[in-house]
Amino acid sequence: MSVDYRGLLLELFKAAVNAAAPALCVPPHLPSKPKGRTIVVGAGKAAAAMAAAVEVHWDGPLEGLVVTRYGHSVPCRSIEVVEASHPVPDEAGPRATRKILDKVSGLTADDLVLVLMSGGASALLSLPAGDIKLADKQAINRALLACGAGIAEMNTVRKHLSAIKGGRLAVAAAPAQVVTLAISDVPGDDISVIGSGPTVPDASTREEALAVLTKYGIAIPSAVAAHLSDPAAETPKPGDPRLVNTTHRLIATPQASLEAAAKVARDAGFATLILADAIEGEARDVGIVHAGIARHCGTWGQPAEIPCAVISGGETTVTMRGHGRGGRNAEFLLSFAIAADGKCGIWGLAADTDGIDGSEDNAGAVVTPDTLARARSAGIDCKARLADNDAYTVFAKLNDLVVTGPTHTNVNDFRVALITKRD
Repeated sequence: MSVDYRGLLLELFKAAVNAAAPALCVPPHLPSKPKGRTIVVGAGKAAAAMAAAVEVHWDGPLEGLVVTRYGHSVPCRSIEVVEASHPVPDEAGPRATRKILDKVSGLTADDLVLVLMSGGASALLSLPAGDIKLADKQAINRALLACGAGIAEMNTVRKHLSAIKGGRLAVAAAPAQVVTLAISDVPGDDISVIGSGPTVPDASTREEALAVLTKYGIAIPSAVAAHLSDPAAETPKPGDPRLVNTTHRLIATPQASLEAAAKVARDAGFATLILADAIEGEARDVGIVHAGIARHCGTWGQPAEIPCAVISGGETTVTMRGHGRGGRNAEFLLSFAIAADGKCGIWGLAADTDGIDGSEDNAGAVVTPDTLARARSAGIDCKARLADNDAYTVFAKLNDLVVTGPTHTNVNDFRVALITKRD
């Protein structure tokens, strides 16, 4: 029986995304109705869809505001939805963040603040602290994205340059009950890292934020340097009494999405191996490792016998060396294709579950056993394109981009290799 391998790859990705759909994962985790008001606030690529799910299932009056990325909005009745820029913030982000802080101020212990957090919130909740200018944060954010810094490092900096992150939203809402529903897009599902933890006490320090900037040689504006040198600018720490009425609930995770995809693969007759849900590192290096594992399956039947599916999640990084186009998933996949070298009937897909690979218009791409051969026929030098960080162009010319549009969720990147024959 013939298998539509490309179709199966897309089905696996769809299963991973659907497992984190806000319409399914928000309702079971809603808190009890409070005596007082219910204020809904939040941020992220899934924030609008999460807010819509709350409205459908909440019994009682609601008010509030959530901020999401441009193009990721969905209609809500009572909760205002604002769109702003991601991954580099624009003026819409600070305006929305100020309104969020205004909405949670002056509450009582009878009130409830329901906070909806998902991937992308760190850039969307972008109100600078102290005398820091938005332009300073924009410059630092661009530099962090280009230098290969990990998500935890980026968020350590973001927390200490923000008026709302690192527990400050919860402080502003005290003494109200604060319940955070979070869709995890970070390795390890650390609630303090999701959206830079606006309702979570922050164990990192100003000194650590400064060390990240120094490590990557990022220029530090004078206002940022002055802010990081001021002890009064430190974030709320664990044990802070102002956060005593704050609770957190993880409602969707990368691992759950990987398991949903693995079930689809098993049902299709593939032995399935989930490598990990939190793989990090340079995208091109991770691609080489994944290709090595796939080829070993095809050569030796280890660590899984063919036909098999090797699945992983996490968030890689890209250090910009060239001037091409392509997010981390496209870069991973081009490196994967080069290392797989057409062996073992290997097919692959890598895509961001939010539907956007970096700042491009695709979620990711697909690799086929003849990707390199088709590229050569089209006059494409894949190694040269990878060196120029130009993976998007390769897959666009081969008609192998995966384009979904916004999915209204985000549980990080999804990667799968199908190994279909022994070599």
